[in-house]
Amino acid sequence: MLLGLVLVLAFCLVSGGLVAHERQVAFSPHQTWTTAKWGDPKTDAKAKDVGGKNKPSQDAGSMATVTTAVGARAVWKKKDSAGRAITGQGVTIALLDSGVNDDVAGLDDPGKVIHGPDLSLETNSTDLRGRDTYGHGTHLASIIAGRDSVPVSNKGVPIAPDTKVQLGVAPDARLLALKLATTDGSTDVSQVIAGLDWVVQHRNDNGMAVRVVNLSYGTLSTQSYQQDPLSSAVENAWKHGIVVVVSGGNEGSAHGRLNNPAIDPYVLAVGASDPLTEVKGWSTPAVAPFSSRGNAARHVDLMAPGTSIAGLRVPGSYIDAHHPEGLVSGDTTGRLFRGSGTSQAAAVTSGAVALLLQAHPQLSPDQVKAALTRTAHSTSGTVLERGNGQIDIDAALNEAKKILQRAGKNKGDDTVQSFPEAGGLGSLEAARGGNHLSDAETGALLSGEIDVQGSPWNPAAWRAVSMTATAWSGGRWNGAQWSGSTWSGSNWISSGWDGARWTGSSWQDVSWTGARWTGARWTGKGWTHQDWQ
Repeated sequence: MLLGLVLVLAFCLVSGGLVAHERQVAFSPHQTWTTAKWGDPKTDAKAKDVGGKNKPSQDAGSMATVTTAVGARAVWKKKDSAGRAITGQGVTIALLDSGVNDDVAGLDDPGKVIHGPDLSLETNSTDLRGRDTYGHGTHLASIIAGRDSVPVSNKGVPIAPDTKVQLGVAPDARLLALKLATTDGSTDVSQVIAGLDWVVQHRNDNGMAVRVVNLSYGTLSTQSYQQDPLSSAVENAWKHGIVVVVSGGNEGSAHGRLNNPAIDPYVLAVGASDPLTEVKGWSTPAVAPFSSRGNAARHVDLMAPGTSIAGLRVPGSYIDAHHPEGLVSGDTTGRLFRGSGTSQAAAVTSGAVALLLQAHPQLSPDQVKAALTRTAHSTSGTVLERGNGQIDIDAALNEAKKILQRAGKNKGDDTVQSFPEAGGLGSLEAARGGNHLSDAETGALLSGEIDVQGSPWNPAAWRAVSMTATAWSGGRWNGAQWSGSTWSGSNWISSGWDGARWTGSSWQDVSWTGARWTGARWTGKGWTHQDWQ
Protein backbone atom coordinates (compact mmCIF):
# COMPACT_ATOMS: atom_id res chain seq x y z
CA MET A 1 0.00 0.00 0.00
CA LEU A 2 1.06 3.48 -0.03
CA LEU A 3 2.34 3.47 3.45
CA GLY A 4 5.72 3.26 4.77
CA LEU A 5 5.49 2.01 8.27
CA VAL A 6 7.44 -0.45 10.19
CA LEU A 7 4.48 -2.52 11.23
CA VAL A 8 3.39 -5.35 9.20
CA LEU A 9 -0.13 -4.55 10.02
CA ALA A 10 -1.02 -5.01 6.53
CA PHE A 11 0.12 -1.66 5.60
CA CYS A 12 2.53 -3.30 3.36
CA LEU A 13 3.32 -1.13 0.45
CA VAL A 14 6.24 -2.05 -1.51
CA SER A 15 6.58 1.15 -3.24
CA GLY A 16 5.59 3.62 -0.99
CA GLY A 17 6.16 4.21 2.42
CA LEU A 18 4.84 2.13 5.02
CA VAL A 19 6.15 -0.95 5.04
CA ALA A 20 2.82 -0.89 4.10
CA HIS A 21 3.84 -2.14 1.00
CA GLU A 22 2.67 -0.85 -2.06
CA ARG A 23 5.24 -0.39 -4.54
CA GLN A 24 6.44 2.39 -2.41
CA VAL A 25 8.10 0.73 0.37
CA ALA A 26 11.47 2.16 0.73
CA PHE A 27 12.21 2.65 4.34
CA SER A 28 13.35 -0.75 5.51
CA PRO A 29 17.04 -1.28 6.20
CA HIS A 30 16.39 -5.01 5.91
CA GLN A 31 15.23 -4.91 2.33
CA THR A 32 17.57 -6.10 -0.36
CA TRP A 33 15.31 -5.99 -3.39
CA THR A 34 15.52 -2.85 -5.48
CA THR A 35 12.41 -2.98 -7.66
CA ALA A 36 9.99 -1.40 -5.20
CA LYS A 37 8.92 2.15 -5.81
CA TRP A 38 5.96 4.49 -5.65
CA GLY A 39 4.06 4.47 -8.87
CA ASP A 40 4.87 2.43 -11.94
CA PRO A 41 5.73 4.20 -15.21
CA LYS A 42 5.42 1.01 -17.27
CA THR A 43 1.90 0.25 -16.06
CA ASP A 44 1.01 3.93 -16.43
CA ALA A 45 2.21 3.93 -20.03
CA LYS A 46 0.26 0.81 -21.00
CA ALA A 47 -2.88 2.19 -19.36
CA LYS A 48 -3.03 5.35 -21.48
CA ASP A 49 -5.29 5.84 -24.47
CA VAL A 50 -4.20 7.66 -27.62
CA GLY A 51 -4.94 10.97 -25.93
CA GLY A 52 -2.63 10.21 -23.03
CA LYS A 53 -5.42 9.66 -20.51
CA ASN A 54 -5.56 6.75 -18.09
CA LYS A 55 -7.96 4.08 -19.29
CA PRO A 56 -8.81 1.72 -16.42
CA SER A 57 -9.79 -1.12 -18.75
CA GLN A 58 -6.17 -1.11 -20.00
CA ASP A 59 -4.72 -0.63 -16.51
CA ALA A 60 -3.48 -3.81 -14.85
CA GLY A 61 -3.73 -2.13 -11.46
CA SER A 62 -7.13 -0.47 -11.73
CA MET A 63 -9.82 -1.62 -9.33
CA ALA A 64 -12.01 -2.44 -12.33
CA THR A 65 -9.33 -4.84 -13.54
CA VAL A 66 -8.46 -6.29 -10.14
CA THR A 67 -12.02 -6.92 -8.95
CA THR A 68 -12.76 -8.70 -12.24
CA ALA A 69 -9.55 -10.75 -12.13
CA VAL A 70 -10.14 -12.12 -8.63
CA GLY A 71 -13.79 -12.99 -9.26
CA ALA A 72 -15.36 -10.32 -7.06
CA ARG A 73 -17.61 -8.93 -9.78
CA ALA A 74 -18.92 -12.39 -10.54
CA VAL A 75 -19.81 -12.80 -6.86
CA TRP A 76 -21.61 -9.43 -6.77
CA LYS A 77 -24.16 -10.87 -9.19
CA LYS A 78 -25.05 -13.66 -6.76
CA LYS A 79 -27.45 -13.45 -3.81
CA ASP A 80 -27.26 -14.33 -0.15
CA SER A 81 -30.02 -16.14 1.73
CA ALA A 82 -31.89 -12.83 2.18
CA GLY A 83 -31.89 -12.16 -1.55
CA ARG A 84 -29.29 -9.38 -1.38
CA ALA A 85 -26.44 -8.96 -3.86
CA ILE A 86 -23.22 -10.29 -2.29
CA THR A 87 -21.29 -7.05 -2.03
CA GLY A 88 -20.17 -7.18 1.60
CA GLN A 89 -23.45 -6.01 3.10
CA GLY A 90 -23.74 -6.49 6.85
CA VAL A 91 -20.02 -7.14 7.37
CA THR A 92 -17.67 -4.74 9.14
CA ILE A 93 -13.93 -4.87 8.50
CA ALA A 94 -11.59 -3.39 11.10
CA LEU A 95 -8.62 -1.63 9.51
CA LEU A 96 -5.78 -1.11 11.96
CA ASP A 97 -3.58 1.32 10.10
CA SER A 98 -2.97 5.04 9.81
CA GLY A 99 -6.65 5.94 9.94
CA VAL A 100 -9.23 6.47 7.22
CA ASN A 101 -10.44 9.86 5.99
CA ASP A 102 -14.17 9.61 5.40
CA ASP A 103 -14.27 12.89 3.47
CA VAL A 104 -12.50 11.26 0.51
CA ALA A 105 -14.97 10.56 -2.31
CA GLY A 106 -15.65 6.85 -2.48
CA LEU A 107 -15.49 6.52 1.31
CA ASP A 108 -17.83 9.36 2.21
CA ASP A 109 -21.24 7.68 2.28
CA PRO A 110 -22.91 8.08 5.70
CA GLY A 111 -22.09 5.10 7.91
CA LYS A 112 -19.43 3.79 5.56
CA VAL A 113 -16.59 4.44 7.98
CA ILE A 114 -16.88 4.02 11.74
CA HIS A 115 -14.07 5.58 13.73
CA GLY A 116 -12.66 3.63 16.63
CA PRO A 117 -10.15 5.14 19.06
CA ASP A 118 -7.05 6.97 17.88
CA LEU A 119 -4.19 5.05 19.48
CA SER A 120 -1.45 6.86 17.59
CA LEU A 121 1.10 9.34 18.91
CA GLU A 122 -1.00 12.07 17.30
CA THR A 123 -3.98 11.50 19.55
CA ASN A 124 -2.90 14.45 21.72
CA SER A 125 -3.34 16.80 18.77
CA THR A 126 -6.96 17.85 18.26
CA ASP A 127 -6.12 18.79 14.66
CA LEU A 128 -4.58 15.43 13.76
CA ARG A 129 -6.61 13.08 15.95
CA GLY A 130 -8.36 10.46 13.83
CA ARG A 131 -7.06 11.89 10.55
CA ASP A 132 -5.08 9.79 8.07
CA THR A 133 -2.06 12.07 7.87
CA TYR A 134 0.08 9.33 6.37
CA GLY A 135 -2.23 8.24 3.54
CA HIS A 136 -1.86 4.47 3.80
CA GLY A 137 -5.03 3.51 5.62
CA THR A 138 -7.33 5.41 3.29
CA HIS A 139 -5.65 3.87 0.27
CA LEU A 140 -6.19 0.37 1.65
CA ALA A 141 -9.75 1.19 2.66
CA SER A 142 -10.57 2.06 -0.94
CA ILE A 143 -9.25 -1.30 -2.15
CA ILE A 144 -11.24 -3.17 0.47
CA ALA A 145 -14.57 -1.37 0.32
CA GLY A 146 -14.44 1.84 -1.69
CA ARG A 147 -17.73 2.74 -3.34
CA ASP A 148 -18.48 5.62 -5.62
CA SER A 149 -22.12 6.62 -5.88
CA VAL A 150 -23.46 4.46 -8.69
CA PRO A 151 -26.91 3.04 -9.48
CA VAL A 152 -27.71 -0.57 -8.77
CA SER A 153 -29.63 -3.11 -10.79
CA ASN A 154 -32.99 -4.48 -9.69
CA LYS A 155 -30.93 -7.25 -8.07
CA GLY A 156 -28.84 -4.77 -6.10
CA VAL A 157 -25.67 -5.15 -8.14
CA PRO A 158 -23.62 -1.93 -8.52
CA ILE A 159 -23.75 -0.67 -12.11
CA ALA A 160 -20.61 1.21 -13.02
CA PRO A 161 -21.19 3.49 -16.01
CA ASP A 162 -17.51 3.12 -16.91
CA THR A 163 -14.36 1.56 -15.51
CA LYS A 164 -13.27 4.86 -13.93
CA VAL A 165 -15.78 4.35 -11.16
CA GLN A 166 -14.06 3.25 -7.97
CA LEU A 167 -15.51 0.09 -6.44
CA GLY A 168 -13.54 -1.94 -3.93
CA VAL A 169 -13.67 -5.70 -3.60
CA ALA A 170 -16.55 -5.52 -1.09
CA PRO A 171 -18.13 -2.15 -1.96
CA ASP A 172 -21.00 -2.38 0.53
CA ALA A 173 -18.99 -3.54 3.55
CA ARG A 174 -18.45 -1.13 6.42
CA LEU A 175 -15.07 -0.11 7.78
CA LEU A 176 -14.00 0.33 11.38
CA ALA A 177 -10.91 2.53 11.35
CA LEU A 178 -8.41 2.50 14.20
CA LYS A 179 -5.57 4.95 13.79
CA LEU A 180 -2.24 3.57 14.99
CA ALA A 181 0.31 5.40 12.86
CA THR A 182 1.40 9.01 12.69
CA THR A 183 2.14 11.27 9.73
CA ASP A 184 5.43 9.52 9.03
CA GLY A 185 4.03 6.05 9.73
CA SER A 186 5.50 5.67 13.20
CA THR A 187 3.93 3.27 15.69
CA ASP A 188 4.91 0.69 18.27
CA VAL A 189 3.95 -2.95 18.57
CA SER A 190 2.21 -2.17 21.88
CA GLN A 191 -0.20 0.12 20.03
CA VAL A 192 -1.04 -2.67 17.60
CA ILE A 193 -1.73 -5.10 20.43
CA ALA A 194 -3.91 -2.53 22.18
CA GLY A 195 -5.86 -2.02 18.96
CA LEU A 196 -6.44 -5.73 18.48
CA ASP A 197 -7.65 -6.08 22.06
CA TRP A 198 -10.04 -3.17 21.55
CA VAL A 199 -11.54 -4.70 18.40
CA VAL A 200 -12.09 -8.08 20.05
CA GLN A 201 -13.79 -6.48 23.04
CA HIS A 202 -15.95 -4.05 21.06
CA ARG A 203 -16.58 -6.09 17.92
CA ASN A 204 -20.37 -6.15 18.41
CA ASP A 205 -20.88 -2.61 19.68
CA ASN A 206 -23.62 -0.63 17.95
CA GLY A 207 -24.42 -3.51 15.63
CA MET A 208 -20.98 -3.39 13.99
CA ALA A 209 -20.54 -7.15 13.58
CA VAL A 210 -16.77 -6.97 13.03
CA ARG A 211 -15.85 -10.23 11.29
CA VAL A 212 -12.56 -9.24 9.63
CA VAL A 213 -9.37 -7.46 10.70
CA ASN A 214 -6.93 -6.15 8.11
CA LEU A 215 -3.43 -5.77 9.46
CA SER A 216 -0.76 -4.72 7.01
CA TYR A 217 1.94 -4.36 9.58
CA GLY A 218 4.83 -6.52 10.57
CA THR A 219 8.09 -6.75 12.46
CA LEU A 220 11.05 -9.09 12.33
CA SER A 221 10.34 -10.48 15.78
CA THR A 222 13.25 -12.35 17.31
CA GLN A 223 11.13 -14.96 19.09
CA SER A 224 8.82 -17.76 17.98
CA TYR A 225 5.16 -17.11 17.34
CA GLN A 226 4.32 -19.27 20.35
CA GLN A 227 6.06 -16.75 22.60
CA ASP A 228 5.28 -13.53 20.78
CA PRO A 229 2.57 -11.26 22.26
CA LEU A 230 1.58 -9.79 18.89
CA SER A 231 1.05 -13.27 17.48
CA SER A 232 -0.98 -14.09 20.57
CA ALA A 233 -3.13 -10.99 20.02
CA VAL A 234 -4.01 -11.86 16.42
CA GLU A 235 -4.62 -15.47 17.34
CA ASN A 236 -6.93 -14.37 20.13
CA ALA A 237 -8.99 -12.35 17.64
CA TRP A 238 -9.15 -15.42 15.39
CA LYS A 239 -10.45 -17.55 18.23
CA HIS A 240 -13.12 -14.94 18.93
CA GLY A 241 -14.52 -15.46 15.44
CA ILE A 242 -12.67 -12.72 13.57
CA VAL A 243 -10.79 -13.54 10.38
CA VAL A 244 -7.42 -11.80 10.67
CA VAL A 245 -5.84 -11.01 7.30
CA VAL A 246 -2.18 -10.02 7.51
CA SER A 247 0.43 -9.00 4.97
CA GLY A 248 3.26 -11.50 4.62
CA GLY A 249 5.91 -8.81 4.32
CA ASN A 250 7.93 -7.05 1.64
CA GLU A 251 11.32 -8.53 2.34
CA GLY A 252 11.57 -10.67 -0.81
CA SER A 253 13.82 -13.66 -0.33
CA ALA A 254 16.19 -11.83 1.98
CA HIS A 255 15.25 -13.59 5.21
CA GLY A 256 13.41 -16.73 4.18
CA ARG A 257 10.65 -16.03 6.69
CA LEU A 258 7.48 -14.03 7.05
CA ASN A 259 7.07 -11.02 9.28
CA ASN A 260 5.32 -11.06 12.63
CA PRO A 261 2.34 -11.62 13.01
CA ALA A 262 2.16 -13.45 9.66
CA ILE A 263 4.39 -16.05 11.31
CA ASP A 264 1.37 -17.21 13.30
CA PRO A 265 -0.03 -20.22 11.39
CA TYR A 266 -3.66 -19.59 12.32
CA VAL A 267 -4.13 -16.25 10.59
CA LEU A 268 -4.48 -15.70 6.85
CA ALA A 269 -1.06 -14.55 5.59
CA VAL A 270 -1.07 -12.99 2.13
CA GLY A 271 1.66 -12.53 -0.45
CA ALA A 272 1.59 -10.24 -3.48
CA SER A 273 1.22 -11.33 -7.09
CA ASP A 274 2.43 -9.46 -10.16
CA PRO A 275 0.80 -9.37 -13.63
CA LEU A 276 3.98 -7.94 -15.18
CA THR A 277 2.11 -4.79 -16.30
CA GLU A 278 -0.44 -6.74 -18.37
CA VAL A 279 -4.19 -6.78 -17.72
CA LYS A 280 -4.31 -10.39 -18.86
CA GLY A 281 -1.33 -11.13 -16.63
CA TRP A 282 -3.56 -11.69 -13.60
CA SER A 283 -4.63 -15.04 -15.04
CA THR A 284 -1.08 -16.37 -14.72
CA PRO A 285 0.68 -13.92 -12.41
CA ALA A 286 4.20 -14.12 -11.09
CA VAL A 287 5.17 -13.76 -7.45
CA ALA A 288 6.01 -10.11 -6.86
CA PRO A 289 9.79 -9.82 -6.29
CA PHE A 290 9.28 -7.94 -3.04
CA SER A 291 6.83 -10.44 -1.55
CA SER A 292 8.42 -12.22 1.42
CA ARG A 293 9.50 -15.80 0.87
CA GLY A 294 8.65 -18.13 3.72
CA ASN A 295 10.09 -21.44 4.83
CA ALA A 296 8.94 -25.00 5.36
CA ALA A 297 7.49 -24.13 8.76
CA ARG A 298 5.49 -21.09 7.59
CA HIS A 299 4.88 -19.38 4.28
CA VAL A 300 2.05 -17.27 2.92
CA ASP A 301 -1.28 -19.05 2.58
CA LEU A 302 -2.09 -17.50 -0.79
CA MET A 303 -1.41 -14.52 -3.02
CA ALA A 304 -3.58 -11.62 -4.16
CA PRO A 305 -2.96 -8.71 -6.53
CA GLY A 306 -0.45 -6.42 -4.88
CA THR A 307 1.50 -4.78 -7.68
CA SER A 308 0.83 -1.28 -9.05
CA ILE A 309 -2.65 -1.11 -7.52
CA ALA A 310 -4.44 2.19 -8.16
CA GLY A 311 -6.36 3.18 -5.03
CA LEU A 312 -7.58 6.45 -3.59
CA ARG A 313 -5.12 9.10 -2.46
CA VAL A 314 -5.27 11.49 0.48
CA PRO A 315 -4.36 14.95 -0.83
CA GLY A 316 -1.79 16.58 1.41
CA SER A 317 -0.85 13.42 3.29
CA TYR A 318 2.77 12.47 3.89
CA ILE A 319 2.84 9.95 1.07
CA ASP A 320 1.06 12.30 -1.29
CA ALA A 321 3.47 15.14 -0.56
CA HIS A 322 6.68 13.12 -0.51
CA HIS A 323 6.00 10.68 -3.33
CA PRO A 324 4.40 12.54 -6.24
CA GLU A 325 5.63 9.73 -8.51
CA GLY A 326 2.83 7.64 -7.01
CA LEU A 327 0.18 9.70 -8.76
CA VAL A 328 -1.38 7.72 -11.60
CA SER A 329 -0.16 9.33 -14.81
CA GLY A 330 -3.01 10.32 -17.09
CA ASP A 331 -5.60 10.18 -14.32
CA THR A 332 -7.79 13.19 -15.08
CA THR A 333 -9.70 12.84 -11.80
CA GLY A 334 -6.65 13.41 -9.62
CA ARG A 335 -8.00 10.85 -7.16
CA LEU A 336 -5.64 7.94 -7.67
CA PHE A 337 -2.32 6.83 -6.24
CA ARG A 338 -0.47 3.70 -7.29
CA GLY A 339 1.23 1.41 -4.80
CA SER A 340 2.72 -2.06 -4.61
CA GLY A 341 3.07 -4.28 -1.56
CA THR A 342 1.64 -7.12 0.44
CA SER A 343 -0.47 -4.44 2.12
CA GLN A 344 -2.52 -4.06 -1.02
CA ALA A 345 -2.72 -7.81 -1.42
CA ALA A 346 -4.04 -8.13 2.13
CA ALA A 347 -6.64 -5.45 1.39
CA VAL A 348 -7.91 -7.38 -1.65
CA THR A 349 -8.14 -10.50 0.50
CA SER A 350 -9.99 -8.73 3.33
CA GLY A 351 -12.63 -7.65 0.83
CA ALA A 352 -12.89 -11.24 -0.39
CA VAL A 353 -13.45 -12.48 3.16
CA ALA A 354 -16.27 -9.97 3.63
CA LEU A 355 -18.02 -11.34 0.54
CA LEU A 356 -17.78 -14.91 1.85
CA LEU A 357 -19.10 -13.91 5.25
CA GLN A 358 -22.09 -12.06 3.84
CA ALA A 359 -22.98 -15.12 1.80
CA HIS A 360 -22.38 -17.53 4.70
CA PRO A 361 -22.30 -15.71 8.06
CA GLN A 362 -21.95 -19.01 9.91
CA LEU A 363 -18.48 -19.67 8.51
CA SER A 364 -15.75 -19.93 11.12
CA PRO A 365 -12.38 -18.26 10.50
CA ASP A 366 -10.86 -21.70 9.85
CA GLN A 367 -13.56 -22.45 7.27
CA VAL A 368 -13.02 -19.12 5.52
CA LYS A 369 -9.29 -19.79 5.33
CA ALA A 370 -9.88 -23.28 3.95
CA ALA A 371 -12.33 -22.07 1.30
CA LEU A 372 -9.86 -19.47 0.03
CA THR A 373 -6.72 -21.61 0.12
CA ARG A 374 -8.30 -24.71 -1.41
CA THR A 375 -9.54 -22.80 -4.44
CA ALA A 376 -6.53 -20.56 -5.07
CA HIS A 377 -5.01 -20.98 -8.53
CA SER A 378 -1.55 -22.45 -8.65
CA THR A 379 0.91 -20.08 -10.33
CA SER A 380 4.58 -19.84 -11.06
CA GLY A 381 6.97 -19.76 -8.16
CA THR A 382 7.55 -22.18 -5.32
CA VAL A 383 5.11 -22.99 -2.54
CA LEU A 384 7.36 -21.07 -0.18
CA GLU A 385 6.77 -17.97 -2.30
CA ARG A 386 3.16 -18.27 -3.47
CA GLY A 387 1.52 -20.56 -0.94
CA ASN A 388 -1.54 -22.10 -2.55
CA GLY A 389 -1.54 -19.56 -5.36
CA GLN A 390 -3.71 -16.67 -6.56
CA ILE A 391 -7.03 -15.95 -4.86
CA ASP A 392 -10.29 -16.80 -6.68
CA ILE A 393 -13.25 -15.39 -4.76
CA ASP A 394 -15.95 -16.93 -6.94
CA ALA A 395 -14.49 -20.42 -6.58
CA ALA A 396 -14.03 -19.88 -2.83
CA LEU A 397 -17.72 -19.04 -2.50
CA ASN A 398 -18.65 -22.40 -3.98
CA GLU A 399 -16.15 -24.21 -1.76
CA ALA A 400 -17.53 -22.47 1.34
CA LYS A 401 -20.98 -23.82 0.53
CA LYS A 402 -19.58 -27.34 0.24
CA ILE A 403 -17.73 -27.03 3.55
CA LEU A 404 -20.93 -26.04 5.33
CA GLN A 405 -22.92 -28.76 3.63
CA ARG A 406 -20.47 -31.43 4.76
CA ALA A 407 -20.54 -30.10 8.30
CA GLY A 408 -24.35 -30.00 8.24
CA LYS A 409 -24.51 -33.66 7.26
CA ASN A 410 -22.32 -34.55 10.23
CA LYS A 411 -19.48 -35.55 7.96
CA GLY A 412 -17.04 -33.63 10.09
CA ASP A 413 -15.12 -30.43 9.58
CA ASP A 414 -11.67 -30.96 8.14
CA THR A 415 -10.92 -27.24 8.19
CA VAL A 416 -10.20 -27.02 11.92
CA GLN A 417 -6.64 -25.88 12.63
CA SER A 418 -4.79 -27.41 15.54
CA PHE A 419 -1.42 -25.70 15.69
CA PRO A 420 0.25 -25.08 19.05
CA GLU A 421 -1.21 -21.88 20.41
CA ALA A 422 0.61 -18.63 20.85
CA GLY A 423 0.96 -18.19 24.58
CA GLY A 424 2.12 -14.58 24.34
CA LEU A 425 4.34 -14.86 27.40
CA GLY A 426 7.47 -13.77 25.60
CA SER A 427 9.09 -10.37 25.30
CA LEU A 428 7.48 -7.16 24.04
CA GLU A 429 10.94 -5.93 23.15
CA ALA A 430 11.67 -9.05 21.09
CA ALA A 431 8.35 -8.54 19.29
CA ARG A 432 9.62 -5.16 18.06
CA GLY A 433 12.27 -6.97 16.07
CA GLY A 434 14.85 -4.22 16.47
CA ASN A 435 12.58 -1.34 15.44
CA HIS A 436 12.08 1.40 18.00
CA LEU A 437 10.30 4.69 18.28
CA SER A 438 12.74 7.52 18.97
CA ASP A 439 11.99 10.79 20.72
CA ALA A 440 13.83 13.32 18.56
CA GLU A 441 13.88 15.86 21.39
CA THR A 442 15.85 13.62 23.71
CA GLY A 443 17.13 10.80 21.51
CA ALA A 444 15.53 8.29 23.86
CA LEU A 445 14.36 5.04 22.31
CA LEU A 446 11.24 3.15 23.31
CA SER A 447 12.73 -0.18 24.26
CA GLY A 448 12.48 -2.87 26.87
CA GLU A 449 9.44 -4.32 28.58
CA ILE A 450 7.32 -1.17 28.58
CA ASP A 451 4.55 -0.01 26.27
CA VAL A 452 4.38 3.26 24.34
CA GLN A 453 3.04 5.08 27.41
CA GLY A 454 5.87 3.84 29.59
CA SER A 455 3.73 1.33 31.52
CA PRO A 456 5.43 -1.93 32.57
CA TRP A 457 4.57 -4.95 30.43
CA ASN A 458 3.37 -7.98 32.36
CA PRO A 459 2.69 -10.67 29.73
CA ALA A 460 0.86 -13.08 32.04
CA ALA A 461 -1.48 -10.39 33.36
CA TRP A 462 -2.09 -9.05 29.85
CA ARG A 463 -2.82 -12.46 28.38
CA ALA A 464 -5.38 -13.26 31.06
CA VAL A 465 -7.52 -10.21 30.22
CA SER A 466 -6.86 -10.36 26.47
CA MET A 467 -8.14 -13.93 26.23
CA THR A 468 -11.35 -13.01 28.04
CA ALA A 469 -11.88 -9.84 25.98
CA THR A 470 -11.58 -7.64 29.07
CA ALA A 471 -8.23 -5.97 28.41
CA TRP A 472 -9.89 -2.56 28.10
CA SER A 473 -11.70 -0.89 30.99
CA GLY A 474 -13.46 2.06 29.46
CA GLY A 475 -10.61 3.96 27.84
CA ARG A 476 -7.86 2.32 29.89
CA TRP A 477 -5.47 -0.39 28.68
CA ASN A 478 -2.44 -1.82 30.49
CA GLY A 479 -2.96 0.54 33.41
CA ALA A 480 -3.10 3.84 31.52
CA GLN A 481 -5.69 6.04 29.82
CA TRP A 482 -5.49 5.55 26.06
CA SER A 483 -8.82 6.87 24.84
CA GLY A 484 -12.33 7.92 25.79
CA SER A 485 -14.82 5.39 27.10
CA THR A 486 -18.00 5.85 25.09
CA TRP A 487 -19.42 6.19 21.59
CA SER A 488 -20.68 9.42 20.08
CA GLY A 489 -22.78 8.51 17.10
CA SER A 490 -20.56 6.48 14.79
CA ASN A 491 -17.32 7.56 16.46
CA TRP A 492 -15.59 6.34 19.59
CA ILE A 493 -14.71 9.34 21.69
CA SER A 494 -10.96 9.83 21.74
CA SER A 495 -8.96 11.79 24.26
CA GLY A 496 -5.35 12.74 24.71
CA TRP A 497 -2.87 10.69 26.69
CA ASP A 498 -1.97 12.10 30.08
CA GLY A 499 0.43 9.42 31.27
CA ALA A 500 4.21 9.39 31.11
CA ARG A 501 6.29 8.83 28.01
CA TRP A 502 9.08 6.29 28.02
CA THR A 503 11.39 9.25 28.70
CA GLY A 504 9.56 9.91 31.94
CA SER A 505 8.01 13.23 30.92
CA SER A 506 4.28 13.64 30.46
CA TRP A 507 2.53 13.26 27.14
CA GLN A 508 0.75 16.50 27.98
CA ASP A 509 4.09 18.28 27.81
CA VAL A 510 4.56 17.44 24.13
CA SER A 511 3.93 20.34 21.79
CA TRP A 512 2.10 19.18 18.70
CA THR A 513 1.94 22.60 17.07
CA GLY A 514 3.62 22.40 13.69
CA ALA A 515 4.73 18.84 14.33
CA ARG A 516 2.98 17.39 11.33
CA TRP A 517 5.84 17.71 8.90
CA THR A 518 8.76 17.25 11.24
CA GLY A 519 9.57 13.87 9.81
CA ALA A 520 12.24 13.25 12.41
CA ARG A 521 9.99 13.87 15.39
CA TRP A 522 9.32 10.20 15.88
CA THR A 523 11.96 8.80 13.57
CA GLY A 524 15.52 9.73 14.28
CA LYS A 525 17.98 6.90 14.73
CA GLY A 526 15.49 4.33 15.89
CA TRP A 527 12.65 4.39 13.36
CA THR A 528 12.70 3.37 9.71
CA HIS A 529 9.05 3.04 8.58
CA GLN A 530 9.50 -0.54 7.56
CA ASP A 531 6.78 -2.19 9.54
CA TRP A 532 3.87 -1.06 7.40
CA GLN A 533 3.72 -3.34 4.43
